[in-house]
Amino acid sequence: MSILELSKAIYDGKLSPVKVVEAIVNQVKKVNPELNAIVTLNNNVFREAEEAEKAVEKGEVKPLPGIPLTIKDNIQTKGIRTTYGSKLFEHYIPSEDAIVVERLKNAGAIILGKTNLPEFGLIAITDNPLFGVTKNPWNKTRTPGGSSGGSVAAVATGMGPASIGNDGGGSIRIPAAFCGVYGFKPSTGRVPSYPSLPIFQGLHTDGVLSRTVEDAALIMNIIAGPDDRDRLSLNFREKLDFLKNLDKSVEGKKFAFSSDLGYAIVEPEVKDIVEKAAFSFCKAGCDVEEVKISLPKIDEELIIKVVSETLTFIEVEGMLDRWKNCAYPAYLSFLQYGELISVKDYIKVEVKRNQLWNKIRKIFKKYDFLLTPTTAIPPFKIEEGLGPTKINGRNVGFIDWMPFTYPFNFTGQPAASIPCGFTKEGLPVGLQIVGRYGDDLGVLQASKAFEKISPWQDKKPLI
Repeated sequence: MSILELSKAIYDGKLSPVKVVEAIVNQVKKVNPELNAIVTLNNNVFREAEEAEKAVEKGEVKPLPGIPLTIKDNIQTKGIRTTYGSKLFEHYIPSEDAIVVERLKNAGAIILGKTNLPEFGLIAITDNPLFGVTKNPWNKTRTPGGSSGGSVAAVATGMGPASIGNDGGGSIRIPAAFCGVYGFKPSTGRVPSYPSLPIFQGLHTDGVLSRTVEDAALIMNIIAGPDDRDRLSLNFREKLDFLKNLDKSVEGKKFAFSSDLGYAIVEPEVKDIVEKAAFSFCKAGCDVEEVKISLPKIDEELIIKVVSETLTFIEVEGMLDRWKNCAYPAYLSFLQYGELISVKDYIKVEVKRNQLWNKIRKIFKKYDFLLTPTTAIPPFKIEEGLGPTKINGRNVGFIDWMPFTYPFNFTGQPAASIPCGFTKEGLPVGLQIVGRYGDDLGVLQASKAFEKISPWQDKKPLI
């Protein structure tokens, strides 16, 4: 059931928060041991459900009346362990909630538990030295993607109707595509982020993973809005009702479709599925045009920024020597690479960001939305590590399978991944919808229009 369905059933007296929590905890016990999606459960979840039930009986009305949600394990939760997937923080229990968690609780939500991620969220698979690998519920030999891989695996299998993740280079959209759920990355600053580690600065935003677009819009109503603890959030002072305005028609809107952004190598099957999905917007009265785009490739800039910030943070905190002994093995090469990064290299990242922005803004002068594949390939085998070495017979680097997501972290634009089909092997494929900076509502509206054209909620993994 969706959040909206659960809430209505609770207020109609057909369900209670306690019964909802019982059902979801039973589902966790059933499927989580195989998937390893949720790594820490809230020990007080039943007590909090009882409190929510009493509040409902007293006539209190909240948008999330005892609705259990999961939270990615790099978002602080007061009194609930937050590890960042690292042995350095294995026993860390925050004394305050992140802003998004604080707002969800005020809206009546119960925090069910924390979801798995790669150590510090640095890579686009879900594995770490503390909890190990998370598996894709559609095929347990495949990765769910990352870094919000635990969140999507939980949502896809009914371990809660939605989860809060975050996205610094595709970490919401990539796993959403790989696991057949909806993933929404807001405009940078739309959702305040505090406290958070000084990694992915200017790229990172908290967002939503859900099984319906409506639920994502509802949660955005709750978590969006300024807070002076995050100065970037002060850019968005207007109050939007994403849910109320969700069904506004997108008829007449102009969509650009690019299968490669001018540089990506894409598996033909993925391209064909996404292209068909993109042109289905014509059914909603939209104008869809395939365009040739030549964006500057900024994969190296992403690596420079993230590696340098991570290593600086760990070194400043005096944990570098400890980390060398307990880091995720693939990160050891980051240490060597990080030592070669100069201040000039870091400044060049901003130069490249400006070049990208100037290309992108010209596209959005003519078009309202840009459509692309979310990933260049379907979910790959866990044994392939950080990713395949070949796509469509051509040699690729370790992040070339995710070429479509990180550009829009650099530009700060809102973007969503929505399920749009399955490969012949039965693996999910995602369509990415990108909007103008600040047009979060527009991306949600376009997503809702696509959901009406091509609903996916009846398709569930067999686990």
